[in-house]
Amino acid sequence: MTNERPITDWLPLTKKEVEKRGWDELDVIIISGDAYVDHPAFGTAVIGRIIEDEGFKVGIVAQPNWKDDLRDFKKLGKPKYFFGVTAGCMDSMVNHYTANIRLRSTDAYTPGGQAGFRPDYATTVYSKILKEIYPDVPVLIGGIEASLRRVTHFDYWKNQLMPSILVDSKADMLVYGMGDQPLRELLRLVKRGVPFEGLRTLKQVAFLQNSTQDLPKNKQWETVEMASHEECLKDKIKYASNFKIVEVESNKWQANRIIQKVGNKTLVINPPNKTMTEKEMDQSFDLPYTRLPHPKYNKRGAIPAYDMIKFSVNTHRGCFGGCSFCTISAHQGKFIASRSEKSIMAEINQLVEHPEYKGYLSDLGGPSANMYRMKGKDEDICAKCSSPSCIHPVICNNLDTSHKAMTDLYRKVDANPKVKKAFIGSGIRYDLLVDDFNKNNEDGNHEEYIEQVVTRHVSGRLKVAPEHTSDATLRVMRKPSFKYFHKFKEKYDQICAKHNINQQLIPYFISSHPGCEEVDMANLAAETKDMGFQLEQVQDFTPTPMTVAEVIYYSGVHPYTLKPINTVKTKEEKLNQNRFFFWYKRENRDWIKQRLQKANRPDLAEKLLGEREVSKAMPTWLEERRKRK
Repeated sequence: MTNERPITDWLPLTKKEVEKRGWDELDVIIISGDAYVDHPAFGTAVIGRIIEDEGFKVGIVAQPNWKDDLRDFKKLGKPKYFFGVTAGCMDSMVNHYTANIRLRSTDAYTPGGQAGFRPDYATTVYSKILKEIYPDVPVLIGGIEASLRRVTHFDYWKNQLMPSILVDSKADMLVYGMGDQPLRELLRLVKRGVPFEGLRTLKQVAFLQNSTQDLPKNKQWETVEMASHEECLKDKIKYASNFKIVEVESNKWQANRIIQKVGNKTLVINPPNKTMTEKEMDQSFDLPYTRLPHPKYNKRGAIPAYDMIKFSVNTHRGCFGGCSFCTISAHQGKFIASRSEKSIMAEINQLVEHPEYKGYLSDLGGPSANMYRMKGKDEDICAKCSSPSCIHPVICNNLDTSHKAMTDLYRKVDANPKVKKAFIGSGIRYDLLVDDFNKNNEDGNHEEYIEQVVTRHVSGRLKVAPEHTSDATLRVMRKPSFKYFHKFKEKYDQICAKHNINQQLIPYFISSHPGCEEVDMANLAAETKDMGFQLEQVQDFTPTPMTVAEVIYYSGVHPYTLKPINTVKTKEEKLNQNRFFFWYKRENRDWIKQRLQKANRPDLAEKLLGEREVSKAMPTWLEERRKRK
């Protein structure tokens, strides 16, 4: 398919491709840490297509070599307006390192899955290079790495508090969150001749200015000042308090401008835009993507991240879960932005013509698959709300959690004669489907939705994420009690039995999360074993910037209560928590016996390893326990 299309169907990656379009120069050049895949699931493609849609000539430098004579940064010349810089779809440090800071051997966003094609802290490295080569050309940074590092943040990999990424990168401006709206507005002003200094009243951007300068005037905005970077370095509690300000303002419809002193500069973060409308979402997803990697990668091997999503369809953005460890709402927003059915069905009609398509869609969903079209019943109430989650500690009475729009959409996709099966691969929020937890089931659709999913849209296993079994840990995570997972599993098993199908339910859990003790992990292992699970995949907690959990990890306190919360930090402690998941592995059995002997919990050891084995190690305890019975 790639060979049949003219190279001009992709945005240009080389000078030759620029010339094939009949262009002498480019208006904007994007520098990206990812290989260029022209697909709406890849931020570089979305940004590039938006710039093109606004009438600009745009080119991409994908995964430039930053270690040689820097020719990659010069190959497309000097742009007329600005450079756009992104580390890619992932924070480069999360991309490079495991939770135990071990270097990963692969990179899913590179042809052949090869590692080593982007630097650590890619946004900063690329931006500094550009400012040295082209000091007079503005640099605009964005993407998840820049977005989540826009204020003082703890860097797990350096183990230190870092200032806004604008300080080290020397970039002129930062777009945070999903960049569609601020970028279009910025481009329209730039086209009219407005210099970068004149863009400082745009929403959803951040920049540095001299502390002696007056703030850009905007009568509609109030300004909130946070503790300075220097104060945060001296006082962890002030750093924690800052986070609450950032999260609260990020979740408002009418937010305040935030400022923070950094040395002799002032960091200015303008309020975010309101959530994208359906029309705006469709506009971004309906751009003329080839939905294919650039042909230059044909001989270098498949791009794993593309292979994973090539037959998936994104229905919405955003997540109102507000989980403590997750960056989705911090970057994509708390409020759900959904595409129209028409746009989704049009994309499916394109996908089924792909030469490798075999009749199966791998995913139809979003960050949480079952939040499509969900929003507040009375949006005036939403406009006044600043809560980081719509479903924790309880589900908001104002949240419309009807799954009818999704059920109808799934059936329409099923009706396409070229779709054998459309799977829900992105995972669902099971708690939204448990009536004991979610009282907002006015249309009684929950049962219908689960049945539709289980019977038509599960590829052997359905992923859900209870994350833990300890209620204390789950409260820190902003997740519901594990008892609701039990209730969901009952319902799930009943549907499977009713239809005589064998679909696995795969729960995901996190170890080493703030608030989790070693005995909590032993409890988790014992309870899940009792439910019939033998866990294969476990995520070890990584404190990523702009999350509640990262703030707790660094400061030792919860940013909302400022009360202490214990967190394991050493590699040994983290490994110990993780090992309880794998109680069934022979090499862990003696270790588990010893740890639970030390914790005076023979009951857990008996549940995990069996009474006979444990009695060898702890005969006295078992005897005492039996006497008590």
